[in-house]
Amino acid sequence: MPAAPTVEPAPEQDRRGPSPLLLGLLLGLAVAAGMLWWLKEEPVAQRAAVTVPRVEAAPAADVPPEQAPVPEAELNVPADTSFDAAAAPNPVASATSSALEDVVARALPAVASIQAGRGRGTGFFIQRDIVLTNQHVVGNETSVQLTAGGKRYSARVTNTSTSTDLAVLQVYGPDPTQPTLRLGSAKGIRPGQEVVAIGSALGVLSNTVTRGIVSALRETGSVTLIQTDAAINPGNSGGPLVDRNGVVIGVNSMKIGGATGEGLAFAVAIDHASQLLSGKATSATATPLQGLNKIMTGSTASEDQREQGTAAYQAAVERAAQRGNQMDDFWERSARSCVARAVRAGDRPWFALYEPNGLQIQLSSGTNCEGWLGTMQNNAGIIRSEMSRAAENARRQGVYPGVMRDIRRQHKMEWQGW
Repeated sequence: MPAAPTVEPAPEQDRRGPSPLLLGLLLGLAVAAGMLWWLKEEPVAQRAAVTVPRVEAAPAADVPPEQAPVPEAELNVPADTSFDAAAAPNPVASATSSALEDVVARALPAVASIQAGRGRGTGFFIQRDIVLTNQHVVGNETSVQLTAGGKRYSARVTNTSTSTDLAVLQVYGPDPTQPTLRLGSAKGIRPGQEVVAIGSALGVLSNTVTRGIVSALRETGSVTLIQTDAAINPGNSGGPLVDRNGVVIGVNSMKIGGATGEGLAFAVAIDHASQLLSGKATSATATPLQGLNKIMTGSTASEDQREQGTAAYQAAVERAAQRGNQMDDFWERSARSCVARAVRAGDRPWFALYEPNGLQIQLSSGTNCEGWLGTMQNNAGIIRSEMSRAAENARRQGVYPGVMRDIRRQHKMEWQGW
């Protein structure tokens, strides 16, 4: 029987696989390739999330410490921070101050024209219902009329001080949105500092603004006066004297007339208002103007001389007033038909004759207006000479300007040019 074919088993696959050395080499190459791919293809968002320490640049060496950048956390100033005007010095104008016209624009709505009997003047709101002015503006009146921002108000005189020439008014039915002015102090002001006086010139030209500088500070007894060359005309009395920041440093009060008084005006330092606003009245009767007169004239006149001078001035004004009463009658006869325009410049309507271009005549009327005007001018010239001569004599005898002014007012003879 033939032999069976020999069946050889198929050779087995080698189960040992690649050598360990080869596997380690392949694994190292794979890891290296993966790292290269990760660094190249890393998403931008992942890289942006990496926190980098913030490095602040130090101030330059030539920058003073007070000018170095301030951390933001230190700039949170409370909104209700208050300013104590009585304790803080007066703000000084700086390079960051507002333009002068902007300062004036903000101040004007707080300034009011005042009608007190026959007298006119100015005041300013320090609260929405409180107005500050001069005592000589309100005189002996207990209530006055105000005009501010096109609105009319009534106000009562709540407190006055003759020694500081200041008065406080309480406004009835005030406007809740009434602008006010901030009070400063005269303690920090310096000669040469720019100031602005605001008022109602001649009592009718409201919102009149004049600019000047502080000329000096004057002490008259216990009162501080700010001397300025900013024009303060009749009607400006009681208005604010403000600095370049719009802060009130004084209350416009008086000017010195005559050739030697050109550009010489005075405001009562606002510091004196604090005592009056607290409701404390003073018993002193001497006015700042009387104290200033002593400084200006160096008067050494005795009280007897002063009393004699006062009596003589009183008699002279009475005589001038009698002539003035006749002028009033003559004016009333023809003014309605002859006068086209007259500037109200004092206690009597015909005082317009004393003002340059203060009177415009209507020549086309049937009345003899030229003859009437000539008579008025002649008599007005006589009265003016009498008043000027009486004033000069009174000054030589040491009569205080405030006393002279009161006498003129008693007889309706007050005019800015005496």
